Amino acid sequence: MQMDCPVEEGLIRKKLDGMPEVKELDFNLMQRVLTVVHTPDALDPVLVAIRSLGFEPELPDSSGQHAVKEEKKKSWWPLALAGAAAIAAEAMHWVGMPEWVEAALALIAVSACGLTTYKKGWIALRNGNLNINALMSIAVTGALALGQWPEAAMVMVLFTIAELIEAKSLDRARNAIGSLMKLTPDTATVQQQDGSWKETDAKSVSLDSVVRVRPGERIALDGIVTRGRTAINQAPITGESLPVDKGEGDPVFAGTVNGSGGFEYRVTAAAGNTTLARIIHAVEEAQGAKAPTQRFVDRFSRIYTPVVFIIAVAVAVLPPLTGGGSWQEWIYKALVMLVIACPCALVISTPVTIVSGLTSAARRGILIKGGVYLEEGRRLKWLALDKTGTLTHGKPVQTDVVIYAGVTESEGRALAASLAGYSDHPVSQAVAAAAKGTQRYTVDSFEALAGRGVRGVINGKTYNLGNLRLTEETLACPPAVKEALARLETQGKTVVLLSDKMQVLGLFAVADTVKESSREAIKALHSLGVSTVMLTGDNAHTASAIASQVGIDEARGDQLPEDKLRAVESFAAQGTTGMVGDGINDAPALARADIGFAMGAMGTDTAIETADVALMDDDLRKIPAFVRLSRQTYNVLVQNIVMAIGIKAVFLALTIAGMGTMWMAVFADVGASLLVVANGLRLLRK
Repeated sequence: MQMDCPVEEGLIRKKLDGMPEVKELDFNLMQRVLTVVHTPDALDPVLVAIRSLGFEPELPDSSGQHAVKEEKKKSWWPLALAGAAAIAAEAMHWVGMPEWVEAALALIAVSACGLTTYKKGWIALRNGNLNINALMSIAVTGALALGQWPEAAMVMVLFTIAELIEAKSLDRARNAIGSLMKLTPDTATVQQQDGSWKETDAKSVSLDSVVRVRPGERIALDGIVTRGRTAINQAPITGESLPVDKGEGDPVFAGTVNGSGGFEYRVTAAAGNTTLARIIHAVEEAQGAKAPTQRFVDRFSRIYTPVVFIIAVAVAVLPPLTGGGSWQEWIYKALVMLVIACPCALVISTPVTIVSGLTSAARRGILIKGGVYLEEGRRLKWLALDKTGTLTHGKPVQTDVVIYAGVTESEGRALAASLAGYSDHPVSQAVAAAAKGTQRYTVDSFEALAGRGVRGVINGKTYNLGNLRLTEETLACPPAVKEALARLETQGKTVVLLSDKMQVLGLFAVADTVKESSREAIKALHSLGVSTVMLTGDNAHTASAIASQVGIDEARGDQLPEDKLRAVESFAAQGTTGMVGDGINDAPALARADIGFAMGAMGTDTAIETADVALMDDDLRKIPAFVRLSRQTYNVLVQNIVMAIGIKAVFLALTIAGMGTMWMAVFADVGASLLVVANGLRLLRK
């Protein structure tokens, strides 16, 4: 629908709230979408009621989507005529021409550009709603009745121009998230059954189709690389600046940009269900959920307009009745106050700011599921973090090798890698990967011993590769080996021992390495006043070692899911607390936290749908960026509220003091709207 101003939302709400068939109303002003929950037979009466207010509702199609219709461009000549007539009326007044000339020119100006305002104003008054169109219609009519011809004409022209500018500014805010959808190309080069390639509408490409992407092209659909290698710029989804290398088996995402290599991929998501499409849908849903500041402003505005209207009536009536001046003087002041009485600037300031903040975050690879979390982020006091995959890479690598007498270093590595190569345990895989290119032995009678390690026979001799418990099943571990083992474990490393039935042959230490970005993120969080705690299922030694490497304030090891939940509850009692996990594990703690952050949500349905804030890649630095954006958004909200109310208050005071004029009141109203919209749109800048 053509809802251009929050006061028009009030007009529709008042009309539909009075209908017993209507159960619930949900407005998304920025997307111009109204959701009405009504009784089964009430659709037609609801549509009739909306049309009676001068709106033309457009129903969604069978898929629930609203058709995007290009609005007809309005002709410019009526406004140009009105402007010329208003200026001429003002000139006639100054040169002392007969009043009927001023009146004729003023009526031409008002008729040329003000009929739409009068029509909307009459509909509003008929329905008992004092929106800006009703107030402007009363004010201009009053000015004409008082013989203020040039001023009435100029006010209507200025109001019309300002409304056009405001509509353009709001369209920019509305279309900000839609610009993300334009990142995906309309067509894709799809392989046909006969092996040929054909340019096909992306919306009609089916799952498992094979798509070819040339160097420099944008990717149309999500998929898995089946052939070729390249580097892809994933900034539209993750916000990361550097291209990511892709090869066979790697995922690719719609809207991202291919580098210099051509490749083929198998489609894994339809056009309407790509990661980018889900991000856009999530942001659009978040726009409809009102943030706390927005709810406050809505409540305030419902009180503000009636109060100012009552004051205007009192200003028009009381002073003349008590001998404080002429009726014409005070009625004019009251008309000026009526123009100021509309809270449009105040009401529009919050959704524009919130939408700009949500969209700016999405462009940086931060998906925020509602304005409430965008506002809440500025209060973050504690951040609890999982270790694996959050602070660390989540993929252990071999860090240390200690070989004892009995074997050479190359033989010790070969024996360990041969045993480890038969196991799928992450520690074994790290040991095997570190010996890539080293000679491997054939292993007979291989056993995987749960909770202890592996055992096998090489060249007729039995070897163990596992923890201390497994080693001590067959021999007494020397004190020197235990000391080395303890030293490595204190550094946060997992150690496995290679032994035969006679002695320990070597130690192999494995660690999940810390991301460099994690250190930077923790440092940035501390600079923002956010305290950090690591909650991990790893042992206390590992937890302390990783925490000291990263700079985390507190570390808690051996944490089960219920322990993490209790920890988050204890921190939440001290202030706003966030929890960072993978969006699937640690679910109780993520749900209990004031803000749940999901890491690496790109391509993950569950994370995008369940997290309060989803970070589209594994870069923890996005959390301090989120906190900074939250604080910036709140500052802009406060600025906009202060500007909107402050400008109104100043002009109300000027009017009562006798210095306010009607054209000044127009600038006070629509000028304030333009200021707050422009200020809110600043958040779209990176």
